[in-house]
Amino acid sequence: MNKIEIANGLRELGLKNGDKVLLHSSLVSLGNVEGGPDAVIDAFIDVIGKEGTLLVPVFGDLGIITSTLKKRPGAVVSSCPVGTLAALGADAEAICKDHWQASTAHGADTPFTRLADMDGYVCLLGCDQDRNTSLHGVEALLQLPYLKDKEVEFTNPAGENVTRTYKYYPGPHRDFIGIDRYYREAGVMNILRIGNSQVRLIKSKDLFDIALAIGSEDPAFVLCDNPACMDCVTQRAAIFADRISKESFRLSASSRLAGRYVPEMVENLRNAGISFIELDYVQGKSCAMLDGEKLQKITAELRDENISVSGLSVTVVPNDIDAFIQRVKSAGISRIILPVGAFEAAAAAKDNGLEVLFRNINHTGINAANAIRELGGKSACFNPPAFVLAGERPFLASYRAGRYIRLMGQLDIADGIWDGTPKTFVRGNGEVKELISILRCHNFDGFMCLGGGSVYPGSLQEAADEFIWMLDNM
Repeated sequence: MNKIEIANGLRELGLKNGDKVLLHSSLVSLGNVEGGPDAVIDAFIDVIGKEGTLLVPVFGDLGIITSTLKKRPGAVVSSCPVGTLAALGADAEAICKDHWQASTAHGADTPFTRLADMDGYVCLLGCDQDRNTSLHGVEALLQLPYLKDKEVEFTNPAGENVTRTYKYYPGPHRDFIGIDRYYREAGVMNILRIGNSQVRLIKSKDLFDIALAIGSEDPAFVLCDNPACMDCVTQRAAIFADRISKESFRLSASSRLAGRYVPEMVENLRNAGISFIELDYVQGKSCAMLDGEKLQKITAELRDENISVSGLSVTVVPNDIDAFIQRVKSAGISRIILPVGAFEAAAAAKDNGLEVLFRNINHTGINAANAIRELGGKSACFNPPAFVLAGERPFLASYRAGRYIRLMGQLDIADGIWDGTPKTFVRGNGEVKELISILRCHNFDGFMCLGGGSVYPGSLQEAADEFIWMLDNM
């Protein structure tokens, strides 16, 4: 390959005089190039002319073409210490000006978005969308919840030592490769072989517009779905947590669903994006029956991992109620969920400053509601599968007949069929979706607990995914 052949290929690809183009490149992809990286740079300049502008990323070791352009006489280097670009041409100063003062490294008022506003291009020469830094600009504009702040110390153009925090800074793995097909299908990206190199050219504005539209619908659009990729698992968890934080209710998960051992529970909760746990079983044992030292150790481990205990679930009330209440208080637990009718335990708990909820076990909606009203307040923990087992439709019968809207402190997110067989959500007779929907209409501010009071036939992650699916389909 030589400069003339490369330039002819770029013209055929769609570049012309006066264009502004951000180049991501691999010199070796072209094959043997007479004149090396300078020939490639000169080919671009020949095509775009004196009125055009060529930009390259220089925020790391990104190949010999980028480092060569950066050293060219007249090259302008943007002043941001992260997401840095070098530019050569008529609009180099305008595109790179005051990059360091932007609130993000790649988003609004940075060279990446200015290029789009100026009708410029992005060219991928011998590399794929994984090297397309402009896609980080899309993430920043969307303010995706898995992005972090990045604090940097550097010397600004005035020679002053400054510290700045750049918001919505990109993290680890992305599946940018997966977005390539959207540009191809939209017909906005030209692809041509130049030498041995597969070269892509797309208007920066089209790149942003299409990716912003996709990302607005699906904030995980550039994350992979490989469960072994912990980078993307963690980032998906951040999206889930952000989604739940916008709801009026709080979301918890039963310890039985979260795992058998505390470290397993913590890992599964963190990967799902859930920060509350309801203690019902640990290592197959009822938490209500654990001795005080064991219970304190469990809650301490959870607190150390920033997991809060939403409550302790009691299936069978211990014989020594006072000792049980003291174990709960010593473990730092402030809320217990008792079976409907456990009035002695409820009175002792309330006398000791604990919040108490009653969970229906073998009751109809009316009978459970009448008993719960004796406790007063929003003290109902509504378990749909238990009402199904009692022969009632939880929403159409139990909830309405018992007038639970004034009683609800928690909704167990669990489902089952008439014979007691556990089912995944909306695959049983629990009318879980209807119950969630009506509570959201009233801005319910209590807890919803995945797997609360019941067995869920799957993993915590599957339960969390089904829960979001229900929210998305209401």
